[in-house]
Amino acid sequence: MAQDRVEAVERALTVLEVFDSAQEYFTLAELAQATGYYKSTLLRLLGSLSRFDYVQRDDHGRWHLGHAPVRLARRHLPGRHLARRIQPLLARLASESGETATLLEVEDGMAECRLVTLPETALRHDLHPGDRWAVTEEHDPRPALPGGAMVCQALPGDALEPPRWLALSGPAGRLDTHRARAALEHAVAVLSAGPGRDSGETGS
Repeated sequence: MAQDRVEAVERALTVLEVFDSAQEYFTLAELAQATGYYKSTLLRLLGSLSRFDYVQRDDHGRWHLGHAPVRLARRHLPGRHLARRIQPLLARLASESGETATLLEVEDGMAECRLVTLPETALRHDLHPGDRWAVTEEHDPRPALPGGAMVCQALPGDALEPPRWLALSGPAGRLDTHRARAALEHAVAVLSAGPGRDSGETGS
């Protein structure tokens, strides 16, 4: 129905549809040709889309998709299935260790906190789902933690999936890295064993 249409929203969505292509980067001129919009109109639309991280502009002035579409896509059924399996383990890890337990994922040089359980203490490493930071090594998702420490254990996964880790983090003087690693290794073993093996302790 015509009254249900919002022209500005439809224009922004038209811009996003251009990126459903084998071509990854677009100049402003290419976007104008693909959408039929004036460059001035495109710049306003792209400005709004970039503020919400739906698109990004590189150093050469070309536009590409941002992280928001991928983040939203992960909220569908595969993401919820992952949460049902891993969130209880994170809750147990946080409870037994007294530290922050997280599921981390690395893609395109950025680590992201996917799931987290915070310990019931004021002095802790505060992380929230969606928090992101740059990493220099794909096999090391740890952020810079002045005065803190993080222990990670890789999860086995499909080669097509982004690498994921379970992690425990907290103040460097309090986090027992040996116990943390043992607890994480046990948690990964529980996940690998499948349903019916997640009712025991996560570490000693």
